[in-house]
Amino acid sequence: MEKNNWKGWLYLLPAAVFLGLFLVYPLIDVLTYSFEEGYNFASQTYFGTGLYNYHYVLRDPYFLQALKNTLLLVLITVPLSTGLAMLISVGLSSIQKLRELYQTVYFLPYVTNTLAVGLVFMIFFKRTPYSDGLVNLVLSWFGAGPVDFIDGPYWAKMFVLCFYTIWVVLPFKILILTGALASVDQTYYNAAKVDGTPRWRIFTKITLPMISPTVFYLVITGFIGAFKAYSATNAVCTVLAIVLAVCALVFDIGFLPSLTVCLVWIVNLSAYCKEAMRYSKVGSKIS
Repeated sequence: MEKNNWKGWLYLLPAAVFLGLFLVYPLIDVLTYSFEEGYNFASQTYFGTGLYNYHYVLRDPYFLQALKNTLLLVLITVPLSTGLAMLISVGLSSIQKLRELYQTVYFLPYVTNTLAVGLVFMIFFKRTPYSDGLVNLVLSWFGAGPVDFIDGPYWAKMFVLCFYTIWVVLPFKILILTGALASVDQTYYNAAKVDGTPRWRIFTKITLPMISPTVFYLVITGFIGAFKAYSATNAVCTVLAIVLAVCALVFDIGFLPSLTVCLVWIVNLSAYCKEAMRYSKVGSKIS
């Protein structure tokens, strides 16, 4: 066995080289650049090393506002999208007729072109000289005044961004949760029905624990995806927009690596916290 180990390492060599060149090396390079003060990409020079870039980034009002917007987006969209996907998936799993048709309809937004989705949202929320948008039309039926969702107050812009994020990620979560629900052994449900167990108790004691790994997977990937959401509007600018703006507009890119490292640390810390919560719950149940 030990004599053939070199064959296994030989098989892993192409993947290891690829990951090293395109993942490990860039991460180390970015981390190194983040400590170089006044780094100039054109001349490949800098005038010092230290924590000045991080000090500047963590005190920059635009970055702090973008971080606030991104955290608010994460806290709103991840629970709502996961909860809605759970409700829809349970409903789809409980019907027999036209199930495939409904699944296709719910999955269509995921494969729809981004430009087409943008046009739909423009019809929903954009105020023009000819109309106030479909949403404002519905609000007028209830006596509410028109709201400028694009250039109006902060809460209106954040509502549109959250609504769009949920719209985009919901089909994927429905697809994954529908598959997870279909994989649950029907023996547990049959035994619960024989005992006369209520539906809500079946869901909380059988369904939810059985698909909990999938739910945690969706929550963690939802956190990562929401942190990568892009919005360049002044009031609801996100962290990713700040990073891209610094990359595109600022020739001295000394602050760009520190922004990237901060974003990576925030995302990894969020994922770590969710995993820690998951294992703490599993440990408490075992004990």
